[in-house]
Amino acid sequence: MSGFPVVRMRRIRENPVLRDMLSEVAIERRQLILPIFVCPGEGVSNPIQSMPGVCHWSVDLLPQIVEPARDIGVNAFLLFGLPTYKDADGTSAFDPKQPVQRALTALKEKYPGIFLIADTCMCEYTSHGHCGHLRRDGRVDNDLTLALLSKTAVSQAEAGADMVAPSDMMDGRVAAIRAALDEKGMSDVGIMSYAAKLASAFYGPFRDAAGSAPSFGDRRGYQLPPTNPREIIRDAMLDVDEGADMLIVKPAGPCLDIAARLRERTDLPLVGYAVSGEYMMLHSAISSGALDRERALLEYHTAIRRSGCDLVITSFAGELARILKDGPKKG
Repeated sequence: MSGFPVVRMRRIRENPVLRDMLSEVAIERRQLILPIFVCPGEGVSNPIQSMPGVCHWSVDLLPQIVEPARDIGVNAFLLFGLPTYKDADGTSAFDPKQPVQRALTALKEKYPGIFLIADTCMCEYTSHGHCGHLRRDGRVDNDLTLALLSKTAVSQAEAGADMVAPSDMMDGRVAAIRAALDEKGMSDVGIMSYAAKLASAFYGPFRDAAGSAPSFGDRRGYQLPPTNPREIIRDAMLDVDEGADMLIVKPAGPCLDIAARLRERTDLPLVGYAVSGEYMMLHSAISSGALDRERALLEYHTAIRRSGCDLVITSFAGELARILKDGPKKG
């Protein structure tokens, strides 16, 4: 045919073997991090109403979720905690008797080869639900909060955390936590900073699960505005300068452009966090029959990898690992 193009891109897509050989981006089980909600008590495995398929776990039952995940190839876990008490300054966050610290110690003793990350924030522990010490005018006091975060990070590291993940979005928190850890001789404990954490509508189910919704106002005064990509990048790069070891982009799906921009600016590992609202978005669409379960989960989380993220935090980590191990269905 006269003028027909010589370049036929379909030639490298038709054969399934060649198509697989030429795959540029893949998501692998070793890149998945499973978030876990740890709660007080014993014998507790309570389904979370706002996140079907996800539970609150007491420390003694954690092997019921960790062991199957390990068996399927997930070896990294991010721990969130529901404390036994709350106060204005969230002092339970650095209480060694609280669920997260107890879980870190118990899991590290039972499974020394796993990688444990502790979410480092105050909102789950404060009586008002904000991420730090409040001033009389109701705003979070940035610098006083840094001391609370540093105490929390040290407590988590002493309990067995391999890495702490400050999610508060206070200015200077990475430098303050790094200094506190180093002062205690824990220079080997890393910091996975929530460097690009947006003030997002996608956190709703998590706040129900963690009991961390603010009792008044919102967190837009310290979380990042979704409308300001330049500000987001600048804020994240400050965490790089302060000594962060990894950077989290959250929520992952709505921030693929941010991850791509950060990938061009830094060689630090990037972590995409598919948050609770993304979990529910996928869960609802799949449950309704609108989406094929395996294909949708693979496509969504591969997009996070394609944006430049090295690792992915997702409550679908166990299911994704099973799909990746057994191979997705054809079609």
